[in-house]
Amino acid sequence: QVQLVETGGGLVQAGGSLRLSCAASPRALAYLVLGWFRQAPGQEREFVAAVVWSSGPSTYADSVKGRFTISRDISRNTMSLQMDALKPEDTAVYYCAAKRRGSSSWDFWGQGTQVTVSL
Repeated sequence: QVQLVETGGGLVQAGGSLRLSCAASPRALAYLVLGWFRQAPGQEREFVAAVVWSSGPSTYADSVKGRFTISRDISRNTMSLQMDALKPEDTAVYYCAAKRRGSSSWDFWGQGTQVTVSL
């Protein structure tokens, strides 16, 4: 079982920055892809970014490319999402998630953290 705990959400003005962190339980992390999703009120959950835990390649949604950076600290079992140049449309609950490499199903989820970007 993989346990994920997000921290770092909050309120920020447009153009500002926030950093989210996800602490992951250590079991079998080497076989996982970790990612961030978000869900705004009344909208479906959407993919934001992901990183292969063991080797580091990352992918991003077009809407956040060039503004968000995903990274992982293997020594601390922590994944982070640095969010810069935030826009009001980035407002959402952000979730940390994990899936097994090669799988299309994101099986493990954190509890979510609220990010609010004001004008």
